[in-house]
Amino acid sequence: MKVCIYGVGAIGGLIGYRLAKSGCELSGIARGPTLSALRAEGLRFLGEGGIEAVPILATSEPAELGVQDLVILSVKAPALPAVASRIAPLVGSGTVVLTAMNGVPWWFFRGGRSGHSFGGALAGTSLSSVDPDGAIAAVIPDESVIGCVVHLGASCPEPGLVKSLPLRRLIVGEPSGESTPRLSSLVRSLSDAGFETESTDSIQREIWYKLWGNMTMNPISALTGATMDRIVDDPLVGRFCVDVMAEAKCIGTRIGCPIEQTEEDRMKISRELGAFKTSMLQDVEAGRPIELDAIVSAVREIGGLVGESTHNIDILLGLSRLKARTIGLYPAAAAR
Repeated sequence: MKVCIYGVGAIGGLIGYRLAKSGCELSGIARGPTLSALRAEGLRFLGEGGIEAVPILATSEPAELGVQDLVILSVKAPALPAVASRIAPLVGSGTVVLTAMNGVPWWFFRGGRSGHSFGGALAGTSLSSVDPDGAIAAVIPDESVIGCVVHLGASCPEPGLVKSLPLRRLIVGEPSGESTPRLSSLVRSLSDAGFETESTDSIQREIWYKLWGNMTMNPISALTGATMDRIVDDPLVGRFCVDVMAEAKCIGTRIGCPIEQTEEDRMKISRELGAFKTSMLQDVEAGRPIELDAIVSAVREIGGLVGESTHNIDILLGLSRLKARTIGLYPAAAAR
């Protein structure tokens, strides 16, 4: 199987490494120091026995690789428009595009292979918060997409080197909710590569549940610089997180993504992570654009579409967006 990783960071690198170890022909789209490291030393993995490398055909030009069997998108959401402008040479009629990303994806309400869509009255809706001009949907066919929710512990200590923590769970599903031969094949390939992989008949529900847990912690950490434990332990901030989650929970119920867990119980899970820096806080500290639209703006947009209150979500988005604009990590032209 020909596999291309678009975004060879911690998550993409880990998935690519394990697929290569299981026998897949691996390539990757990268640039800068990561591209140089991959070309010089291969894709490296730091384990208990030291560093081991697997071959990877690394390039900055998708056209050099041609059509793939599987393309794994593991870039940050702000990078997607640029990816969309270049990904076409990798995607053929039989290519699976696996989206291993945070937040609400552009295809959330769009149809799958059979044309069946998710979301009731919102079925077929395109979200302007994540694909404002339709550029992503225009080049990545709906029928190519399989969604993936990532529950992995991984880091990238240096370009081209990945390190894994014990958590190795992946949830995959067709946007239409169908059980298909290609989904079963993907589950087998990922399982053979060493991941605890399961399929779901509602990948949107799994996306919403993960989003429900990080749509408060990520932007609040970016806004304040605080680690997870300090956010949860502050009584006023913790209460605000609960109020935001309550609004998102109501929105989820309206679109077919009900959550049975209480907000307080989900906060306890967050507290168990201790002095943990969220990915958004790490992006702020590194001066990288933040994934605010996929994680918060999209929830606000969907809330407006179904007529649910987003009062607290609006506050969270407004403050965190202003902070990001002030430090140059969110474009002023994207005001909504």
